[in-house]
Amino acid sequence: MGQREDAVPRARGVPGLKARKSLGQHWLTDPELRDRVVAAAGIEPGDEVLEIGAGPGTLTGELVRLGRRVVAVELDARMLPRLRAAAPGAEIVHGDVMRIDPAVLFPQGGEIVVGNIPYYLTGALVPHLLGREPRPKRLSLVVQREVARRWCGLDGWSLATVAVQTFTEPRLAFELPPEAFEPPPKVTSALAVLEVRERPAVRVPDLDAFFRFVEAVFQFRRKQLRPALARVASLTGEAAGERLAGIGIDPSRRAETLSLREWENTFGAFRGLS
Repeated sequence: MGQREDAVPRARGVPGLKARKSLGQHWLTDPELRDRVVAAAGIEPGDEVLEIGAGPGTLTGELVRLGRRVVAVELDARMLPRLRAAAPGAEIVHGDVMRIDPAVLFPQGGEIVVGNIPYYLTGALVPHLLGREPRPKRLSLVVQREVARRWCGLDGWSLATVAVQTFTEPRLAFELPPEAFEPPPKVTSALAVLEVRERPAVRVPDLDAFFRFVEAVFQFRRKQLRPALARVASLTGEAAGERLAGIGIDPSRRAETLSLREWENTFGAFRGLS
């Protein structure tokens, strides 16, 4: 067996350690899928990499072979000796990624973010990574399959779809079955690759206000746009319908059917009323 296989054992789990449910730990143990995850990140020799939830170094040992600099963040102190052994060339940061400012680690931006992400973290993580400048170049994240499909808009749009696609062009690269992890999660996972846009896809004067507006409308996602926007903007249904018709949107549609451009136009038509 060569050095590459020795660096990351094929054994299930982490010998001597039990996964902590509170941390959402599901270690990727399938070496073939590990290699596919690493390859999909598209790391080139000059790239800087931020790995989130590095664990025992399953991915880290491969990432350091490819990038110029790898910063591996891990919250569980039990993992640190194994992580250092698996990836001696990585910069190890012990801490909660949500309490770490990526701009401090990568002041020039442009890093590639890689990780097998605890499911509970996905909702807050992407805004944490993208809601600042300079932004990363790419996010390549193993998440719950339903989350990846939502980001890509494959099952209708949600607030998460609008937020992710405002800043990135996402794609679902491939799925990972529960048996690829230890302990196996109860759901199927997927690798989502998010190519970060040079500038946000919507042109609005206040992105925070735009996302608050979208969130408010999605609270009435089962309603047609006319009554939903009437509630959000404190208008009559007739007035809301006229504003929608004025920007070429059928008032009987629902929020999950709107494109980014239509969201931009809707925000412009109702801005200051919500």
